[in-house]
Amino acid sequence: MPANTDLRTIQMVHAVPRSAFVSSPDIGELMSGHSIPSQAAVRSILSRIPPLRASDKVLLIGAGSGYFAMILSRLVAQLVVVERNQVIADIAQKNLSAFKSGNVTVRVSEGESGAADLAPFDRVIALCELTTIDALLEQLVTGGSLVMLGGGDGHWTSLELCERDAQGNVRRQDLGPVDFTSDISAALMDMGLVDEHLIASAKEEADRLSLPLMTVVQRHLGAEDISVYRAVAKRLGITFEEADRLFPQIDRSLVRQFSRTFLDHYRMLPIAQKGDCLQVASDNPEIQTLSLEAMMPGRVVERILVTPTDYRRLWSAINISDKGARAIAQAAPSAGNLEHEDFAEQLDNHISPYLVAVYEAILLDAVSEKASDIHIERYHQRVRVRLRVDGELSDLNHYQLTPTEMAGVINVIRTRAELNIAERRLPQGGRSRLKVGQVTYDLRIQTQPSLHGEHVVIRLLPQSGRAMGLDELGLSPRIAVQYRRLLDNPAGLVLIVGPTGSGKSTTLSAGLQELADDGRRKVITVEDPIEYAIDNIQQTRVRTKIGFGFADAMRSFVRQDPDVILVGEIRDSETALEAVRASQTGHLVLSTLHCNDAVDAIQRLYDLGLHRNSIASELLAVIAQRLAKRICTHCREPAEPDAKVLHELFPDEVPDNFRCFAGKGCDQCGQRGTRGRVSVVEYMQVNADFRDIISRQPPLGELRWRALDAGLVTMRDSAVDLVVQGVIPMSELPRILPAERMAPEARGGVREE
Repeated sequence: MPANTDLRTIQMVHAVPRSAFVSSPDIGELMSGHSIPSQAAVRSILSRIPPLRASDKVLLIGAGSGYFAMILSRLVAQLVVVERNQVIADIAQKNLSAFKSGNVTVRVSEGESGAADLAPFDRVIALCELTTIDALLEQLVTGGSLVMLGGGDGHWTSLELCERDAQGNVRRQDLGPVDFTSDISAALMDMGLVDEHLIASAKEEADRLSLPLMTVVQRHLGAEDISVYRAVAKRLGITFEEADRLFPQIDRSLVRQFSRTFLDHYRMLPIAQKGDCLQVASDNPEIQTLSLEAMMPGRVVERILVTPTDYRRLWSAINISDKGARAIAQAAPSAGNLEHEDFAEQLDNHISPYLVAVYEAILLDAVSEKASDIHIERYHQRVRVRLRVDGELSDLNHYQLTPTEMAGVINVIRTRAELNIAERRLPQGGRSRLKVGQVTYDLRIQTQPSLHGEHVVIRLLPQSGRAMGLDELGLSPRIAVQYRRLLDNPAGLVLIVGPTGSGKSTTLSAGLQELADDGRRKVITVEDPIEYAIDNIQQTRVRTKIGFGFADAMRSFVRQDPDVILVGEIRDSETALEAVRASQTGHLVLSTLHCNDAVDAIQRLYDLGLHRNSIASELLAVIAQRLAKRICTHCREPAEPDAKVLHELFPDEVPDNFRCFAGKGCDQCGQRGTRGRVSVVEYMQVNADFRDIISRQPPLGELRWRALDAGLVTMRDSAVDLVVQGVIPMSELPRILPAERMAPEARGGVREE
């Protein structure tokens, strides 16, 4: 701190906690970057102006959130604050009152007019540009001074001093620029993501590990969140971009002008040069570009912030260069041999670094897009790489692989999954692991021979030690309460049913997480495979090759003193029988079943050979579900209902309160209008009356309307509720509901006396 800043001033600056003056996000647009200056900016201002005396009376133009006013109030005898915006003035007054600053007066008026009725002032300080200062100069004592901010680029702003002598003459002096740029610490605290204690520990860790502070903070916050990086970039006044937008702009020749060591040290990646502007991407918001500017005189460096995953994706795109592609092409067989299946044999013992880079880049793309599956396919001479995101497949068009390169990539996949690299005639299954940042992914790999060559599907399962909670599933409050009550039962059978990919395992895992958090009961699972690793749950994997299947596990589990048993799937009569036996011996059994709806699950149990009385006595509830796309909350807007779908939903009369929404498309959802998925459930509770019906084993049609009379919550009703609430778009209904279930179902029927 400069020499003219006395010890008292230094103490006051450090004594006022800046975090107490962070404004709420809803009024953030009302405040400029100067409204809550950084501690460094405050020190810079106070070090440049004439020293403040304890007896001074000061006028402050611009209240902001009250942070700078609070510091001034502790340095002077009386402070008058003028703010033109009533909302901001109220915020400042509230914050100042919390510190019991009795020597501060806050009023609402134009800054240029000052506060003539409270004049004269020893000092006037304006944290904004003023159109005229005549009235303010008249309100100064003889020898008083006015300090105001002048022009600048929004971050660096000039500071000007105006002093008035006894003759009324005004002398102006430039005090130099003040840097109002927030550092990453202030930005994160202003956003309410961290507090001072977390920042302090993160800084210590970042210094010890030589990592960017943002990277360490993200480790504490959890999984990488693109919205955090976007908000940080906005706060710091730098550009934020996603890798997909930068891929077409990458100039590989530009990257080759710098040493990789230099770029890695400063965590920067030159993307493109546009005129005199050099665009540089980095995952470090505090990137320093002075060295780069010195190497390229006359160039203006534009910083672009990307997420750490996107930063790795960009480097992967650089590594997958034309040079690498040519090297593979030279080592590959001629095009005339591509029709023969044995062309891949020439690559069996050769794993190129280029092909490894391609595979890793595809994995990073999948992680960045939050994909559940990767599909690598070949159709004659065309290779297709696709990701399944929110249930839909989309192409990754920036991978233009040849069939030869695809065969090499599959060899890389086989090697990492420890599959037989020479076997291409039979399907193979394996697994490997991937770590991105702090998140580890379990990769389930399946190869499949086809007409033109092998296809590969890779499922990505994040392994965080914690599954999604019930509150995150999106279940209606009523069904969530009933599901929690089911988990409290001492014994019985609970089934979650639906087709492949309907989220059954996710819903079961959410229940397991609830039990793990509770910690009062022992939970054992048998799964094939274990999709979610959950702390405090004893999980077992099926090993069919050595004769350890679901039924074998169930027989051994009952001797392990469990309270809850989870069976990954009831596939056969033996497993179904063991599940019912475990329920009868006093265990709560959770499992999944492949069928279309909740009532079909009962018929499926009949078909598996279970006695109808056993089903009636042990079955507690059935939850059938589908996954529907969730409307992006950032671009959701009212929509006009589709007339055809509306007629199917309400063939007689449309309710007056019916409404629907859709996503317009924005940067947050990749212009898709949807982001993530939500469970649409059908819930069937088995009560005493319905147990009697099950024990009679009626036809499926009668079983359905009996279930409706017993309180079945249909999938159609759940879906319509989610449409009206603006959770899912109306266009999802035909995709998740069969045609005969779109209209309301009749309840009741011809009953036997």
